[in-house]
Amino acid sequence: MNPPAVSALTPELAAPRWARSARWIHSAIALFDRIPDALIALLGRFSIAAVFWKSGQTKVEGLAIDLIGGEFSLGIPKLSESAVALFQDEYRLPLLPPELAAPLAALAEHTFPILILIGLATRFSALALLAMTLVIQTFVYPDAYPTHGVWAAVLLYLIAKGPGALSIDHWIARRYCAAS
Repeated sequence: MNPPAVSALTPELAAPRWARSARWIHSAIALFDRIPDALIALLGRFSIAAVFWKSGQTKVEGLAIDLIGGEFSLGIPKLSESAVALFQDEYRLPLLPPELAAPLAALAEHTFPILILIGLATRFSALALLAMTLVIQTFVYPDAYPTHGVWAAVLLYLIAKGPGALSIDHWIARRYCAAS
């Protein structure tokens, strides 16, 4: 039996295999383009906030909030005894004494993640955590660049694009910038 003539084939069957693959890839990319920036920003905000919040929780006593782990211990937070020792023995920052660096880090790791999570002053909070990431990468854990690179990418996205539509920043911008 002879194969059908090329002219008898449907256009789909007559197209080279690479052309069908190119159309499929184009369709997939068009679908990826429909992923909302607000969803990407919300996932980034939640994830990076969790990283820094959990680090901050290791530096305080009297307050423990872990939404995923289900741990809730509300109280007045105070710097843990091990936090200053951590900065003296392991982190050893060259520019700040451990007695100052430890409470500043604990405060930053609790304040900026909350602001990022709710989407308030997001770009500035992300900038602060990016600076903290650069300090950690440069002076504390220089071999952890794969992890710090991911943190930096998320923080740079938030700095460049903002927190997305599901944020207080977006609500403020819509309410007050539209009026001017």
